[in-house]
Amino acid sequence: MSAVIQTYELTKHFKHPLFWWIVRAHALNGLTLNIEPGEVYGLLGPNGSGKSTTIKLLLGMLWPTSGEVSLFGRRPSDVNVKELIGYLPENSDLYRFLNAEETLDFYGRLFHLPRSVRKRRIDALLELTGLSYERKRPIAEFSKGMQRRVGLAQALINDPELIILDEPTSGMDPLGTREIKNLILQLKEKKKTVLLSSHLLADVEDVCDRVAILYGGQVRAQGPVESLLSDEKRTQITARMDEKTISEVTELIKKNSGADTPITVAAPMERLEKLFMRVVEEAEKEGISTSGASSARNSDLELFSENTEGADILDSLLLKEKASGKEKPQPEKSVAEIKVHDNSSVLKDLTNIGNNAADTQSTPELKEQHSEPDNDLLNKLSK
Repeated sequence: MSAVIQTYELTKHFKHPLFWWIVRAHALNGLTLNIEPGEVYGLLGPNGSGKSTTIKLLLGMLWPTSGEVSLFGRRPSDVNVKELIGYLPENSDLYRFLNAEETLDFYGRLFHLPRSVRKRRIDALLELTGLSYERKRPIAEFSKGMQRRVGLAQALINDPELIILDEPTSGMDPLGTREIKNLILQLKEKKKTVLLSSHLLADVEDVCDRVAILYGGQVRAQGPVESLLSDEKRTQITARMDEKTISEVTELIKKNSGADTPITVAAPMERLEKLFMRVVEEAEKEGISTSGASSARNSDLELFSENTEGADILDSLLLKEKASGKEKPQPEKSVAEIKVHDNSSVLKDLTNIGNNAADTQSTPELKEQHSEPDNDLLNKLSK
């Protein structure tokens, strides 16, 4: 299978607007990348290293000075490629007078999604991002972190094969950061390709298969995360031992490796993120109210089915059956560990939603309903 993203000797120079022969910045210098399908790839580097320029070149927002770039084997300027891409920019510039539901409906219309499909996807994405209870609040009242959640939802509204995330956890609390990382791992499980640009190295380390570290517009290091971080000169052993055993192990190490071998004996530290998540979970179990975004409900559910021809991934979403007419309360789920769990209790069949949506769209009644303008939405946009 061919690479989703390929660049070869990609170069971008920014020139003076008047004196075009003067180069003011060498943003990229011979960048070569190959990102395979189903891979989570991290793009790292300090400010000005060329990360944002690379993303803009991939999206066709900039033209390269030289070199080649392709997405799914086609040029970024190919309009058909856009339908396969979901993009979360670094700054979420959303319409302030629309609420979260209207915002996602607006972006769904840009992809010409039928009304029934838009409704199902909006409900699922708001649930996924923890905004289902704030869906009617105007974006102007949202914090930066909550706006990022809406931005992430709009990046998934078209069921993309390639998701490009530029600083996705910027402005988010640790709860939202953990949920974003869980979502990225879910996308990976469903064979989606993710390009992640971030300054938070711990986030990249947790979710990425491979990373590239840029500096001065060039790749300075590239490869699998484990191989880049492994230290072959040291060995780590973690076990529960009493004082006598520790003393014996220490003496054995000094005997075999030398008396001056540095040895550190200490209790393992819990990560601050894990502690934070545990405190939040305990507060939620106690029923403490909050006016901000809640933890994502069903964040570990299988929201994306396998790719099948003629059927959208997100079209296979289905609300849980109500056996008695009332939805049964769901147990709290731990999000402290980055794991993707299958939930067999959640219905995920609805296998031919895409075909059903197409059939229903063909009826005159639905066509008339789909073409009917949303006056409230248009009035808000005109403001």
